[in-house]
Amino acid sequence: MRKGKKYVESAKLVDRSKLYDPAEALDTVVKTAKAKFDETVEIHVRLGVDSRHADQQVRGAIVLPNGTGKQVRVLVFAKGDQAAAAEEAGAEFVGAEDLVTRIQKENFFDYDVVIAAPNMMGLVGRLGRVLGPKGLMPNPKAGTVTMDVAKAVKAAGAQLLRGGAFKPRTSPYDFQGLHGEGIRLLEIAKQETGLPIVTELMNIKHLPLFENVDVIQIGARNMQNYDLLKEMGSVKKPILLKRGLANTLKELLMSAEYIMASGNDNVILCERGIRTFDDYTRNTLDLAAVPMLHELSHLPVIVDPSHSTGINRLVPPMTLAAAACGADGVIVEVHNDPIHAQCDGAQSLTCEQFAEVARKVRAVRKAVAE
Repeated sequence: MRKGKKYVESAKLVDRSKLYDPAEALDTVVKTAKAKFDETVEIHVRLGVDSRHADQQVRGAIVLPNGTGKQVRVLVFAKGDQAAAAEEAGAEFVGAEDLVTRIQKENFFDYDVVIAAPNMMGLVGRLGRVLGPKGLMPNPKAGTVTMDVAKAVKAAGAQLLRGGAFKPRTSPYDFQGLHGEGIRLLEIAKQETGLPIVTELMNIKHLPLFENVDVIQIGARNMQNYDLLKEMGSVKKPILLKRGLANTLKELLMSAEYIMASGNDNVILCERGIRTFDDYTRNTLDLAAVPMLHELSHLPVIVDPSHSTGINRLVPPMTLAAAACGADGVIVEVHNDPIHAQCDGAQSLTCEQFAEVARKVRAVRKAVAE
């Protein structure tokens, strides 16, 4: 087959018997380019992996140091010092609510990349339907929100990091969690902080996703899902069992027995509030349950003042009350920007508030011990 003149000239520059290093290979690619337009270059890398095995699959991407040669226009959602830093770094557009309004009303898309400061993610979430299809939505897979909170709560004295990857919601239209991606974010947080992670299992078919989860939570709505409880008996991980919102202490203990009778004695009980006739708070926190459960059972008992009250200003005093009545631990919702949280923002503490509550809890426990 006859080859063209340009092909022949380029072929002379390539030594087929030589093993090129990456830098020299790319330099040769540039020298042999003859087209007057941007050409596509395919690079095949032999990694020595078997993609049929899940633990050998390669899912990742890198950005070349010099990009594509195209001038990339960057839009940044940030305020204050972060906004100033973005402008200094060369961002084309920097703002917050003003940019959201412009995008929504003017169909403004004269940029190639969108970056958001962690505390801006709630605001940027309004643009998901607009930016998402265009591939411009800031990516939560990088853990931009989770990492800051995880490190802050660890610094304040947290022993476990709990996040809801699967969220059982009353309304089917509410945020349901990030599912498998949410667990991946928790795993990243675990690697970054060293904190063991806790998350809720709603369906046994999701159990394979929980391989790196340290404690499995069975939520209030599943407290009497006996088939699920039996399955937890064969799981070699601690199970955090939440009291149902209308269940007695005996029913809670019998649910724990389902798990233990099936082979798993590592059960933690959680008082998370029960539904009563009062409607000032989300639920009524039954703190008398803590000493009562300690009397009736050998199992550790923790308290969830966040879900029980649903109001962040009530979380600190109820946390201290839980510590005073002998709770073995507390679960406290923390968010670095509660106002813009996807869900449960009304009951979440800021990182600074959590640090202060943690300090007071240690003082209460010391006083009770004396």
